[in-house]
Amino acid sequence: MPKAIRYTLISIRDLLVSFGPFIALGVFLLALAYWWLDPNPPKTVTLAAGPAQSAYDEFSKKYVKELKASGIEVVVLQTEGSSANLQLLREGKADIGFVQGGTAEPSADDEQKLQTLGSLFLEPIWLFYREEAAQRLLKSSPDQQNLTSLTQLEGWRLNVGTQGSGVPNLMNRLLESNRVDPKSIKLTTLDQTPATMALLGSETDAIVFASAPESLMVQMLLQTPGIKLMNFVQAEAYSRRFTFLSPVLLPRGVVDLAIDSPPQDVRLAGPTTSLIARNETHPALLQLFTTAAHKIHNGAGWFNKARDYPNDRRDELPMAKEAERQLKNGPPLLQRYLSFAMANLIERMWVALGIIIAILLPLSRVLPPLYQFRVRSRIFKWYAQLREIENRETDSAEANKALVTELNALDSRVEKIKIPLSYADELYALRNNIHLVRKKLLRT
Repeated sequence: MPKAIRYTLISIRDLLVSFGPFIALGVFLLALAYWWLDPNPPKTVTLAAGPAQSAYDEFSKKYVKELKASGIEVVVLQTEGSSANLQLLREGKADIGFVQGGTAEPSADDEQKLQTLGSLFLEPIWLFYREEAAQRLLKSSPDQQNLTSLTQLEGWRLNVGTQGSGVPNLMNRLLESNRVDPKSIKLTTLDQTPATMALLGSETDAIVFASAPESLMVQMLLQTPGIKLMNFVQAEAYSRRFTFLSPVLLPRGVVDLAIDSPPQDVRLAGPTTSLIARNETHPALLQLFTTAAHKIHNGAGWFNKARDYPNDRRDELPMAKEAERQLKNGPPLLQRYLSFAMANLIERMWVALGIIIAILLPLSRVLPPLYQFRVRSRIFKWYAQLREIENRETDSAEANKALVTELNALDSRVEKIKIPLSYADELYALRNNIHLVRKKLLRT
């Protein structure tokens, strides 16, 4: 092996031996921080959505696509709706779900276990009714046979949706505020699709949805002849009485400009839907869902301007830190330039890295002197023997020759010392000192 390579390997070996414990400590602290912080999220997450063809179902497909790009599989649970989603979250059977404002009064337990990622979109209360039913049931002049108040529903056949949708609870609260006895209305609880078929088949007089306009059922009924939409003329009053409701306006012609549908502005009121997560859900997943929410819901719609959503205006639960940061600062800086996995690892570990550096930095100052001591100690240990030989010098030439023999043996051993080239001057200084002692002994 060439000498240059041999000396290089010697230097590397000494460095590894001297710095080894320091490196091992650093690796141990990093492993401990990784275990404690758990920066990498699970590869699957469960999302409680809603019935097939509902707005929740349509939005869940977009979340599946967005998170798939980051290597996360979203398992979508089709449910009856908001109430069912909230129950699944409470029971720990879903990680994240769509929950409509006003679905249930938040309990102290909810505030301890659940958090919100922000309000995503408005779900107006759509009360569709048959025009002929209004003509038959409303005792008023023919030109005023339009529903404008819930007090007009007495004696109607009204479908309020399944219990899992959250709409029955919402309608009970609204009817109670209007002092309408639910027993005076023939209430049914069919799912969206059967209820729509019953309305079209004259088996029921009216149905209620609380859904975003992206719902296929809402889109169809808005353009079905003979089906009308109730005008909530007291929408502003509803929003003052119920904090989870917002007044909105369905502008004239927004459904279809060509046929001027609807033919006039329609006032509506409705709750906003939030993305609710369990506190145990991995923070990286919350960050992914928050980022996806800003991509999916920040566009302009029938009831909002661009970038109105997501927001924190109507949230009934504590806001997750990840969502709060996104609302204030936008997407994390590193995720704009790095892959999610790498950016997430750095973001989760940087605090721990700072602590580890603060621990290791003072220790690192000991390493250069330790390395220097290790290398120089190979040389300096021979000085004790050299001094001992020198101290045994006598006036007897015969005795000194014996000391020279010991000195030559010492010189032979010193020649075999292997040290990094940067410390060669120390070795040559030792050999020079041996030569000086030899000359001194030979002069006597």
